[in-house]
Amino acid sequence: MSAFGAVVESVFEAITAEHADALLVPASPRFHQEHQRIIEAAAGRRVAAMYEWGEIARAGGLISYGPVLAELDRLVAICVHCILKGASPSNLPIEQPKQFELVINLKTAKTLGLTIPPSMLLRADELIE
Repeated sequence: MSAFGAVVESVFEAITAEHADALLVPASPRFHQEHQRIIEAAAGRRVAAMYEWGEIARAGGLISYGPVLAELDRLVAICVHCILKGASPSNLPIEQPKQFELVINLKTAKTLGLTIPPSMLLRADELIE
């Protein structure tokens, strides 16, 4: 098991010991890289976990709410284009995402024995069945 795998296991042992029902996984390149390991650990311990990136909910995570990655990619491409055209990075405007998505994985909810409230289902941008 990798060092990160050992950390994930120790975190989920602590969650279990404390009888926590849910976990918010922060947006981090490392967490994103290891999202499948986190999804599996959460499912194995029956812990509801929320993520920032929709693709993680699509990969089996319970729920995600955050910026649409395609929009972030577009903003980065615009900045790179401006820099390649000669603009100084210090003169570029600060960009923020404007489009966010709520993705709920109903299959994972069913596996965890959770019922998602109808009000959340209505607000979801995408439901994974």
